[in-house]
Amino acid sequence: MTHIPAPVIGLGTWSREPDTSLVRATELPLGATSSFVILSEAHDIEVSTEWEPHSHSAHELLWAQEGTLTAQIEGQIFTVSEGYGLWIPAKMLHGGRLTAHIKLYSAFFAPERTTTEFRVPTVIRMEPLLESLLIHLSRRELSQEARARAEAVVFDVLKPSAHQVALHLPDDPRISGIANQLLANPADNRPLEQWAVETGVSARTITRAYREATGLSFAQWRQAVKVHRALELLAAGEGVQDVADLLGYAQPSTFIDAFRRIMGSTPGAFTMVSSKK
Repeated sequence: MTHIPAPVIGLGTWSREPDTSLVRATELPLGATSSFVILSEAHDIEVSTEWEPHSHSAHELLWAQEGTLTAQIEGQIFTVSEGYGLWIPAKMLHGGRLTAHIKLYSAFFAPERTTTEFRVPTVIRMEPLLESLLIHLSRRELSQEARARAEAVVFDVLKPSAHQVALHLPDDPRISGIANQLLANPADNRPLEQWAVETGVSARTITRAYREATGLSFAQWRQAVKVHRALELLAAGEGVQDVADLLGYAQPSTFIDAFRRIMGSTPGAFTMVSSKK
């Protein structure tokens, strides 16, 4: 079993990790013109990479092959594995992290020419047709007519995933320290009562604060943190048993049940679907 250290995510900015490449995003791909509708491009990512917080004037759809991407967008964390993409609305501040040795794809959509759009960050199911069309649109030599035909079909097949998994980050100072520690170590299973003693905040107050800040109970939020980390571990090739161990579950069945409640499928089925992409 390979131990993959959990990243530390700050509640507002990305923490820097050793051997991570920090890059600045460009506004739009090279060759963009004022008349574009969809512009796609691909990048080979050889090392763990982070993008500084930034925004674009266009909508952006990101997806990766053979790895995961994690984005922090206005107080939410999204972890997207192979087979899924993330729609980021125009002008929305976001930062991102990618695992090493993957291929990253991005597609930019001109807001004034986008007939299908999502006003909030949205997980997209990257069906084979949609992915093929967007890769096809990365060819700069396409004629205007061929490009228009492909773009029309993209808007027909661009659909949200049935499962929208966003981890809301609490901005309440009474519980932000707890959140930071759980993000750094999702296997931390200290009971609520112990957190209350260590923070000097009552268990009832912690529970209420989590519900108000995230819409979830403390236990539900902690399970969501574990599942987000599980997506990265599964994409890295870890088995279900090993992931359950790394995340502090006493039994794999408990992990499988928690994963199914949040993602709508078992970890094994999720991995199988992703591997077919």
